[in-house]
Amino acid sequence: MKKIEHDEEYKKQTVQYIKESGKAVAEISRELKINANTLYGWVKRYGSEPEIIAVQGPKSEDNRLKELQKQIRDLQEENDILKKAMHFFAKDRR
Repeated sequence: MKKIEHDEEYKKQTVQYIKESGKAVAEISRELKINANTLYGWVKRYGSEPEIIAVQGPKSEDNRLKELQKQIRDLQEENDILKKAMHFFAKDRR
């Protein structure tokens, strides 16, 4: 099988498409007939470039909700740890 070389611009446009579409990399891999591992490499390499971040659409409501729920769990866990520490140190003063 012949290996196809893609130029930098094509790679950046593909990563931009991945970010904008919200589709799974595997799905886009099938669409474009490019190995998924290759696409993951492109996303890793070009995904943090400013022009790609700028076009990245808002996160879906489900993703945002999951992020907020995780943040709440993390904060609750931190509060529990602080409460236990407070009780531990309060016992030492008696």
